[in-house]
Amino acid sequence: MPIEMPKGLPFSVDTWTPSSMRKRYHFLTHAHKDHSSGISSYSSFPIYCTHFTKTLVLQHYPQLEGSLFVGIEVGQSIIIDDPEGAFTVTAFDANHCPGAVMFLFEGKFGNILHTGDCRLSPECLQNLPEKYIGKKGKEPRCQLDCVFLDCTFGSFSRGMPSKHSAVQEVINCIWKHHNALTVYLGCDLLGQEEILVNVSKTFGAKIYVNKSENPECFQNLILAAPEIISEDPSSRFHIFDGSPGLYERACVKLVEARRNHQPEPLIVRPSAQWYACEDKFSELENARKKRTHEAVRDQFGVWHVCYSMHSSKEELEWALQLLSPKWVVSTTPSCRAMELAYVERHCFNSNIALNKSLCKILDMTVETSSDADTSIKSLNSKHVLEKTPQPCAQTQSPVEQSTEIKALVEVSLPGKLPVTLFGRARLGFQDVNFSHGGCNIVPTTDLSQTVSSNARQESLYQEEDAQVELDKSLESKNDLHEVKYPQSQDQETRVRKSTTYLNIGSSGFSEGLRKMYRLMNVPVPEPLPSLVGLLNSNKRPRRG
Repeated sequence: MPIEMPKGLPFSVDTWTPSSMRKRYHFLTHAHKDHSSGISSYSSFPIYCTHFTKTLVLQHYPQLEGSLFVGIEVGQSIIIDDPEGAFTVTAFDANHCPGAVMFLFEGKFGNILHTGDCRLSPECLQNLPEKYIGKKGKEPRCQLDCVFLDCTFGSFSRGMPSKHSAVQEVINCIWKHHNALTVYLGCDLLGQEEILVNVSKTFGAKIYVNKSENPECFQNLILAAPEIISEDPSSRFHIFDGSPGLYERACVKLVEARRNHQPEPLIVRPSAQWYACEDKFSELENARKKRTHEAVRDQFGVWHVCYSMHSSKEELEWALQLLSPKWVVSTTPSCRAMELAYVERHCFNSNIALNKSLCKILDMTVETSSDADTSIKSLNSKHVLEKTPQPCAQTQSPVEQSTEIKALVEVSLPGKLPVTLFGRARLGFQDVNFSHGGCNIVPTTDLSQTVSSNARQESLYQEEDAQVELDKSLESKNDLHEVKYPQSQDQETRVRKSTTYLNIGSSGFSEGLRKMYRLMNVPVPEPLPSLVGLLNSNKRPRRG
């Protein structure tokens, strides 16, 4: 699901919730239902989108008023006279599906690119203003403050073929199976029309769409490519439902052909989902998925072609290097942007990222401590939870790792719904399960972290006095030994933690604290012995 825009912005993008309704302007990047969900009950003007997207939305939600929509086409800029200051919106091709666009917002709040769902090819990025594109290893003349980025396949590390190459592989697969009397194409999603058009032109045949069984696909094709549609079921090419249950339907077609003593039909599914999902497949089948640049047959007889309407991790990294934004927010699975090397390296440096424009966008305030080094700032936010950076896929030195965690984060959450910068909706959704994507959120009331350098030892010693008293209290009550925290040569680190997370007398440190020690490249201390263990060790053996 798309995420809510921060409170510091006067517009929403692809969200249709009570929180979004409080915004003054609304933008829709494309007509896929996961981005238009909830729009049927909307009555708030204006909604900006392309004419094609408007047509599809009104077709799917006929109860909506067409007067709610304001058209904006690819390459067009609109100046919006907002009470807090005019800003400009420009639409760019998102290379995703018909009518899909990215929105570039430029105003007093900064420069923001919202990609919606996108496939960031070189041609796609070249359409953006030249001032935002870096050249020859140099940063762009004008740096984007924030990119709200489609990270659907942000963890997919293998290379993906271009859309054009994938379409050609579908055609090659059909040529290789020229004996197949029927070809079933799993291309019923908006955005796969390019495949159908090229197949129709190459083989000089129209494609049968069952209007009664798949009315939405039929209506989409009527608008996008009416010349290729056939309602004659004797046509060699058929649209095949690629939704869940694909393999059951495929088996039925294969068994039916064998029963009638006919050649097996060819079933082709152009999609990247099969390649990205490895949990439910055997090692042999997962090994086949590494061949992303050729058609691969699975155990059910379905031929897969890696056709993606979203960018791979490699393409996202390449795009971010060119754009060099100050901050990146994932619009898709939570914490997915954290898996990108660019975000690890560039988006946690407080000197670069936390400027006034970005803080206004994200509804933050930055406070500089007079006692500390001016390069270390305290970040306070009412609606933002920051996650400790995960280790980058590349090997990092202990100095680099310790530098990444020098920023201190203090969070207060007055509302009932916690929010993460990386993919969780802001105040708009009720799902507060942060386990997806490996994001571990720890309540600030139970864990406070203090990372101090040698220049701040004096203030650290004042805090140690209180800690010593706490240690003595625990020792007197439970007869426990004091925990000695590890120290590195370059940096002295001390973590104060409540007994809720320390788990004294049980299994030791929580997984979150263990990850923190590993991130700082220091050994995890052994847990304190349990009180029962100490008592048992002091018991004298009975005399015989």
